[in-house]
Order: sequence, then structure tokens, then C-alpha cells
Amino acid sequence: MRRWTKVLAVVTAAAAAVSGSTLAFAEEETTESTGDLEPLVVGASSTPHAEILEQVKDVLADEGYDLQIKVFDDYVLPNTALADGELDANYFQHTPYLDAFNESNGTDLVAVAKIHYEPFGIYGNGVDSLDDLADGATIIIPADDSNETRALLLLEQEGLIDLDADADVLTGITTLDITDDHGYNITDVQADTVPAQLENSDKGSIAVINGNYALGAGLKVSDALAVEDASGEAAQTYANVIAARSEDADSDKIQALVKALQTPEIAQYMIDTYEGAVLPAFDYEEEDTSEAESESETETVEAE
Repeated sequence: MRRWTKVLAVVTAAAAAVSGSTLAFAEEETTESTGDLEPLVVGASSTPHAEILEQVKDVLADEGYDLQIKVFDDYVLPNTALADGELDANYFQHTPYLDAFNESNGTDLVAVAKIHYEPFGIYGNGVDSLDDLADGATIIIPADDSNETRALLLLEQEGLIDLDADADVLTGITTLDITDDHGYNITDVQADTVPAQLENSDKGSIAVINGNYALGAGLKVSDALAVEDASGEAAQTYANVIAARSEDADSDKIQALVKALQTPEIAQYMIDTYEGAVLPAFDYEEEDTSEAESESETETVEAE
């Protein structure tokens, strides 16, 4: 079991929810207060966070809350606004980033619930299966902060490397923590250049690519040779969360928000809409459609 003893020393945008993205500041209110409903103001990144929140507005209205979504294209302001009381909650980040923000700014924000994660994938250049990876093959990984940690954990997950058992996920894992590279050539490069580096690499190479950079390069999660396990360390550690002020974490409105998001319907929305690039990070029961399908077939027979 890895040690989970420290938070990241430096708050970086690369550690935020969409790993590796560079965002300029912008803030936008996407909804207006309606009727006599109690306002529930949530800050979010535009994609996929605000899009997911839009799906629960009606559910929350039925519970007496007017969900107002404020979109931020920045990774500091949503936490600052939450700490200052301008927001009731936010949804854009993972827990290591939140912990680092708290340590750097003296705030007391907490992760209330995990909602989704954006899996890293291993992609190949002329490699159709990791079983076919040749001895001495090049493995390209992103070199910065949480991206490198996630890449190395994924390689360990697939048995391509061994990592020091004492390597600390929250303080970051680097190539120095590799105890056995199994003869592969591990090359770390700037995260946003990994897809191009893979394309220009020798046949037989593979690369670990951030979900957003993979999409930008025209790669789909379905193209990946392997992806982060939903129950693995990386997916659980870097799951995007609903955050709130500690004193409000158990309030009715925050719990209503979590309940509305952690449903089979929202899980299915993520799966259908983002084609594997965004996956639910909470447990849910899939709807049993067999009875409905049986009834439909019976109606068809009777109609004939």
C-alpha cells in the first residue's frame, strides 16, 4: 500500500481536473434565478462539468433548489469564490489539487463526493496489443506533476514497470521511483507533445496520453490499448469531486446536489455522451431493461 501522507507542494494547473489544459480567465453565469426556489450556486469548468450539471437542474428544482451554474475557465477562482461564499459548491477539480489549494491558501474546502474521472490511456504506434510490445520498446509519458504520476501508475497497472512500494501518490511519482523498467525505454516529455511524439516515434512504440490531449489528437478511448482501472489508485485519486466549505458539506442543499448527480441516469449520460473519455466515479446500479424489452416484444406480437 502506498503512503498517502502529504499533499502536493505546488498548486499547478496541470494537477487540475482536465490534466494539462491551459485556461485563460473567464467567468460566466449560465442560469438565472427562477421563482421561489432556493438558489444553489455551483462553479464549474465548461466541459464536461457544466454540461453534466445541466442534466440535474430539473431534478433539483423538484427538490426546491434553483441550480445556478457559473462557468470558470480558470483553476484558482472557483476555489477562491467558494471560500469567499460566492458559491455554494464547485465541480472542476480532483482532491490532490484541492488539498494543495487549501495548504497554499489557508482555506478549509472539502471534497464532498466523487462524480467522474477522465481516464488516461495507452496508445500504440504499430502496436495492436501490449502483449506484442517488443523488448526495449520506447514508452513515452508526460513529464509534469500529476500527469507523470498517473502515467506511471497506469504502466504499473499493466505490468510494464514496477514502482517502489513507498512511492507517495500525493507527493508525486517520477521515473526515479521505477524499480524495474522491464527493459523498456521510458521517455518523459511535455504532456501536450506526447501525441505528436508518438506519431513521430519508431514503429512499436507506445505512449500514455491524457484524455484531453488524446481527444485533441483524434484518438478515442476505444483506440487505447489500456486505460486506467476505475477502481485503481489513479482513477480514485484523481476523480473529479463536488467541493464545498467544510461547514456546509453535510447541508441539505449540498447533499441534494450529490444525490442528483450520483444516479444511474447521470452515469449513463456520461457514458453515452463522452464515449469513454468521461466515466462515473461512483457506484450505481444499471437499470434492468429486460422486463421493459419483454413487454415491448409482447405488445408487438399482440399487435401483429
